[in-house]
Amino acid sequence: MAGVQTAVALREQGFAGPLLLIGAEPHQPYDRPPLSKAVLLGTAEGSAFEVDFEALGIELRLGLEVTGLRPDAHEIDTEAGPVPYDVLVVATGAVPLALPGCEGVPGVHLLRTLDDAERLRPVLVDKHDIVVVGAGWIGAEFTTAAREAGCAVTVVEAADRPLAGALPAEAAAPMAAWYEENGAQLLTHARVARVEPGEVALEDGRLLPAGAVVVGIGARPATDWLAGSGVTLDEAGAIVADDHLRTSVPDVYAVGDCASFPSARYGERLLVHHWDNALQGPRTVAAAIVGEVPRAYDPVPYFWSEQFGRFVQYAGHHASADAMVWRGDPAGASWSVVWLRDGALVALLAVGRPRDLAQGRKLIESGEPLDPARVADPSVPLKAAARA
Repeated sequence: MAGVQTAVALREQGFAGPLLLIGAEPHQPYDRPPLSKAVLLGTAEGSAFEVDFEALGIELRLGLEVTGLRPDAHEIDTEAGPVPYDVLVVATGAVPLALPGCEGVPGVHLLRTLDDAERLRPVLVDKHDIVVVGAGWIGAEFTTAAREAGCAVTVVEAADRPLAGALPAEAAAPMAAWYEENGAQLLTHARVARVEPGEVALEDGRLLPAGAVVVGIGARPATDWLAGSGVTLDEAGAIVADDHLRTSVPDVYAVGDCASFPSARYGERLLVHHWDNALQGPRTVAAAIVGEVPRAYDPVPYFWSEQFGRFVQYAGHHASADAMVWRGDPAGASWSVVWLRDGALVALLAVGRPRDLAQGRKLIESGEPLDPARVADPSVPLKAAARA
């Protein structure tokens, strides 16, 4: 998404020079969200972007791995030899974390690429018993699809709740019940000791039958190839970009899952591994490349997830909040959680309440102070809770 959108944005903003888009995968550039849904279930054959690259004058080189960057020579190294550049945009995304000790074990899967989804599709067709390691966003979405396909699913989570790395305990706790309601078993405080063909052993001695194992324990920026290049990386391996998404190396930009950026709104550096960041960032990069003076890149982070018959949306960044307010009953079909800082909205989680999300996102951008009592009333539109 980030690479394609950067190329398209450059053309839209008047860049007339040659554009080369390099991708390690052999497939036409594609969108990732359908991989855990329609593509996985076989209701769609793919999710290629509807972009006429030829008409836009964008050259594609697919199935080509980039192995290094040499800024002094203005070249990147690839398996097919060096490629020169005037301006380089790094949009290499992230790679999923593997479960230690499971490399090469038959039946262990990751879900990040189109090929991953294609390898998993027969598992669902054959209705294998599946163990999912990790109750994060991808674990929940895959479990939803696997249950829809009729598979028995056990989800193993080391933390005490789903989405422990993404949401505070109070907000995530109601989501644990969704697994059982959907016919899946969720095991919390559970750690994998080893994986063998057909079986997963937990550290407490429990043995789980597993015709397949799907690992969803997070991802890290795909930046190993930048070692020794002079591009500054942080402790997480993300490229340290500035507020116009420029890296520490001249003429090199970074966008999407591989890059962190400073947020004046939240007073810290953010690393956002979500689709909307890969859609928004390229516009800033393109503006900088064509010589415009872009606004500082400081979006309100946003993502969504379709799981267990629910549409879950999140906007903002709750870490800086000093108050949390519920809107609706978390045992019900629709509810929201709102996070405030000094009375202003900084983040919002909406389950089946898209209007809350749409209005909340605008309120985060505006920074308007809200009346907490009116915020807590789910019958009051969020925009009507503004003190002004």
